[in-house]
Amino acid sequence: MAYKITEECIACDACVPECPVQCIKEGDPIYTIDAELCTDCAACAAVCPTAACVPA
Repeated sequence: MAYKITEECIACDACVPECPVQCIKEGDPIYTIDAELCTDCAACAAVCPTAACVPA
C-alpha cells in the first residue's frame, strides 16, 4: 500500500530527502506521492511535522 499526502501538508520539504525512491514531488499547493513508485517504507511519515503522510 502506498502512502499519500493529505491537506495537512505545509510544504516544508522535510519528506523529500527522506524518500529512498524519490517519489515525492512538489505540487500546488501541497506535495504529492507517486503511488506507483512508493515502496511503503514510511520514511516520509516518520519526519512529517504535521502527520500529513498517511497510508493510502
